[in-house]
Amino acid sequence: MSKISVEVPDELLADLDAHVGEDGKFVNRSEAIRASVRKMLDVLDEIDERHGRLQDD
Repeated sequence: MSKISVEVPDELLADLDAHVGEDGKFVNRSEAIRASVRKMLDVLDEIDERHGRLQDD
């Protein structure tokens, strides 16, 4: 798995951390970010499909 570095505003990181940990939805920040990226890509695919821009593989 590749590693990347990103700069995240403190406010966004605080919101993210509220969903991470024993009482959160995600085990760690990386898992939360991966889930968010997957969801965003799914939404973009849906938008592209509605506009006829999605190509079959």
